[in-house]
Amino acid sequence: MSSTDRARPTSADLPAAAHLRPSRADLAAAADRTIPDVLTPGLAVLFVGINPGLWSAATGRHFARPGNRFWPALHTGGFTPRLLHPSEQDELPALGLGITNMAARASARADELNAEELLDGAAILADKVTRYRPRWVAVVGVTAYRIGFGRPKATFGPQPESLAGARLWVLPNPSGLNAHFTPVTLGAAFAELRVATGLPDRRQA
Repeated sequence: MSSTDRARPTSADLPAAAHLRPSRADLAAAADRTIPDVLTPGLAVLFVGINPGLWSAATGRHFARPGNRFWPALHTGGFTPRLLHPSEQDELPALGLGITNMAARASARADELNAEELLDGAAILADKVTRYRPRWVAVVGVTAYRIGFGRPKATFGPQPESLAGARLWVLPNPSGLNAHFTPVTLGAAFAELRVATGLPDRRQA
């Protein structure tokens, strides 16, 4: 067994709350809630989700719904030395990473948001970037980026414009509902961003 295998946590190592599954009532009650950002000054990359899902709002953790592929893609892309559980999101700033959302309110599906919410969210995001000064901002979802930033022809990858001095990048939506990307191609998209940022492949640390 390698040192990496020994260091990888099992389900028994996770905090007790990590094993809890929200009930249907919990999920229903989570609609329109907000959750705190994972955000500190001077991050290398600030990842921007579209908005919290009900599972995330019920647990207070970003990209928390089982089947969401954000955390595996983050690891496969080399941003984290091991696969993190959503309950370990507060470990991200030490790696130079953070998470926020384009729209703050939780919903069952991202397509429940309207254009005004995304436009307002982009303005709020710009204020956050001005205040916290991440080097890169990675929006996780091209449709939300196109609407929020008024760039209807935007594609994945680096963007020509900047945001309050930060470089902009668009990643695929890691939701399990996004059938256009597999775990392998998602990981490759995240790895492309990591290489562009100059961060090391932490899987090899």
